[in-house]
Amino acid sequence: MIGSVTMNAGEMDPATARQAAAVADHIRGGTRRILLAGQAGVGKSTLAVAVADELGRNGETCWCISADPGTPGFGVPGTVTLAARRAAQWELIELYALCSLDAGRFRLPLVSGVARLAQQTGAGVLLVDGPGVVRGVAGAELLHGLASAAAVDLVVMLVHPGRTAPLAAETGALPIASLTLPAVPHASRPGKRRRDRQRTQQWDAYLAGSREGTLRLDGLRMLGTPPPLSVASAWQGRQVALLNGDHTVAMGEVVALDRAGLRLRLPAPLPEVTTILVRDAQRLAAGHLGTAPPFVSEPLEYRQRRGLSPLHRGGAGGPRPAGRVGMVDVCLLNGVFGDPLLHLRLRNQRRSLLFDLGEGSRLPARVAHQVTDVFITHAHVDHIAGFLWLLRSRIGDYPPCRLYGPPGLAGHITGLTRGILWDRLHDDGPVFEVHEYDGERTRRFRVRSGQPAPEALRDSGLAAGTLLAEADFRLRATVLSHRSPVLAFAFEPAPTINIRKDALRTRRLKPGPWLAELKRHVRSGGDAAVLELPDGNRETIAALIAELVVVSPAKKLVYATDFADTADNRERLVRLARGAHTLFCEATFRCRDVERAVRTAHLTTRACAEIAELAGAARLVPFHFSRRYEDDPAAVYRELSTFTGRVVVPAELEPDAVA
Repeated sequence: MIGSVTMNAGEMDPATARQAAAVADHIRGGTRRILLAGQAGVGKSTLAVAVADELGRNGETCWCISADPGTPGFGVPGTVTLAARRAAQWELIELYALCSLDAGRFRLPLVSGVARLAQQTGAGVLLVDGPGVVRGVAGAELLHGLASAAAVDLVVMLVHPGRTAPLAAETGALPIASLTLPAVPHASRPGKRRRDRQRTQQWDAYLAGSREGTLRLDGLRMLGTPPPLSVASAWQGRQVALLNGDHTVAMGEVVALDRAGLRLRLPAPLPEVTTILVRDAQRLAAGHLGTAPPFVSEPLEYRQRRGLSPLHRGGAGGPRPAGRVGMVDVCLLNGVFGDPLLHLRLRNQRRSLLFDLGEGSRLPARVAHQVTDVFITHAHVDHIAGFLWLLRSRIGDYPPCRLYGPPGLAGHITGLTRGILWDRLHDDGPVFEVHEYDGERTRRFRVRSGQPAPEALRDSGLAAGTLLAEADFRLRATVLSHRSPVLAFAFEPAPTINIRKDALRTRRLKPGPWLAELKRHVRSGGDAAVLELPDGNRETIAALIAELVVVSPAKKLVYATDFADTADNRERLVRLARGAHTLFCEATFRCRDVERAVRTAHLTTRACAEIAELAGAARLVPFHFSRRYEDDPAAVYRELSTFTGRVVVPAELEPDAVA
């Protein structure tokens, strides 16, 4: 037994008493294991107390598993907790660590925890106080998973009066009895701030009287989704679990990560452990226990046009994602509802890349002059209408601007330029170099203003799928189908190669040209080569890499829009986007409009989210929403969030933004 929590119901509400009586009827009929389900704020935990106390008055033991790691009725946040109800108290028996407050995202570990704890109960009745996840795939999987894991013989679904019971079809498909009860009239979900305070109080109570210890990481297995060990700041405040096998020995909070290991606050002396579990529960900067954002080193925010309500933007294009991805600054200039136009600014190079050419008036002319390459998915009007804006910005003494797209692009660009009278410009007219990729080879053309037809050029000689290769990055593409060919693009910077200055000092090696040579070998993969050092010694590149080099992975950005949800499209895009840091992907229609999505060869929110999950993208930036949702963009983000935890949601549209 690891502690106790008092939860007195006081004078029982008559409505709660009626709920408890209905459940008691089933218990008298032989029911022994019950899952309490329903959305957050319907009174599941209150009902658990009422049923448990009623059983206690009749001399019967009641066990309860708190299966909501984010808002537990009792126990330790970030865990699944088993307790027994004795003398109006929950006596905590065992913990199963999740190290996350997100039941929907980590539903498989949650179900595993319930299965393990359900086996620890003795004679009596078992209640499972389920999480408030009752929608989408997560809700359906949790209902069936928890019912099976705890071997329940009754599902009690609490529903606010006047509302439809969630997961009715899934509940009916279970081979066990179900009971739908109205929630008590005053039951409601506490606001976000109150939930944060309550959760943090529970966590602080668990750590009360804690002591600090240092856990060496040498030889330890690390499970979950830990941030990189190279970024110590990402570890501070993280909730961690110390495990022996799959048994949770203790929970702790990271004070700091340093060379000695993890400094932890623990409620007991540091035990002997072989494994630690880390996910996304963390004491945040505001001081409360919350969910750490997926580890990405750069922020990404949604900018609004001034004077517009965040929930009703009319023709403004909606929120505009803007932020940083490795070596580039990014901005979706026309917002998630407007014409596609993604601006990539290569920092410190006075250079810009564009993805698609929707309406471009929001991009200043001075920036347009610095555009060197434009990557066009296809020539539908909302993706190429900004070409005339770009064309006008190139009048003068500028080098050719390179355009990349599917077959036929050179003809489209030529047609657009031929619609202009060029009699006054002579040699100062715009010139474009157009690259058409068909999935196997790239054909190059020169399009000059006033010229009647494109001029064929020699092929670039690059490998299939590589459109542009430079020292700092390369641009790759794959062909998708929108019932006509479209391209999806991957911007892939070269990995960042850093030299450990401390290791140089230890070896007493002076920096010099030899380090540039070492980096060159690292990029080329020449591990077997031998390099002469400033001290006269010679060592292999492989040995020097192990001792002196830290390679930071490149932060890949992928851009994909306007393609059908087919198996072939998914396979091609997932292959291109695998391991992407940031995935810009269309989510044109909500799931209720799937027929329209199929008819127009676009994605639904679910398809977009599933592609991001399959690709393992660190963060998903959905865009190209249908304007039919412009009055309620929050609904689109809510739907996306039911299928993936990777989506970047505008702060003001977060479901818990208003307390």
